[in-house]
Amino acid sequence: MPHDDFHIEPVEGLPELPPEGEKILWQGKPNWWALAKESLSLKWIMGYFVLLGAWRSVMLAETRDLVTSIAGALPFLILGLIACSILVLIAIVQARTTVYTITNRRVAMRIGAALTVTLNLPFRWIGSVDLDLRPSGTGTIALDLIDEGTRLSYLTCWPHVRPWKMNPVQPALRCIGDAEHVANILGEAARTHVVRIQTKTPAPDAVPAE
Repeated sequence: MPHDDFHIEPVEGLPELPPEGEKILWQGKPNWWALAKESLSLKWIMGYFVLLGAWRSVMLAETRDLVTSIAGALPFLILGLIACSILVLIAIVQARTTVYTITNRRVAMRIGAALTVTLNLPFRWIGSVDLDLRPSGTGTIALDLIDEGTRLSYLTCWPHVRPWKMNPVQPALRCIGDAEHVANILGEAARTHVVRIQTKTPAPDAVPAE
């Protein structure tokens, strides 16, 4: 029988029901193809094996016929195809098991395939938000945390982090679709939360974004 490791979640992506007054504004997952290309360097890996195959063919062409020299590249191309297939599988699994959630109070990230963790990042911990937008509309939203007591492991959170930003680690909503719209939702929610805290007014009911 099929088994769902997350069937005990009261709300998908969250370990418990949101407290009273907290509303989910957006939920989403990484785009697996964008994740494979940007986070797992799929194109670079395939290009590396193609380059090896081309080099092998050129070397054989000096002493062998055309068919033999072309055939000499096949082992490298096959290895490259296997390696890229594994990377694509990793990207699909990561995308399937990941849920990003934005509420009117925090950002929650259920991440990890073998070891699943949920990061709860209240807006008061987030100093700034950076959007890396791609021409396709997918993009990565990195969160710069200002709470010095919050220490995250780059390896534990990878690939859901800002690339090569290790000290401090910046958790990120990686390779999501319509990233600009999601960034606007996050920015507006954070601004509303800050204003509400400063004025000490009760939180209005939030309307989930379309």
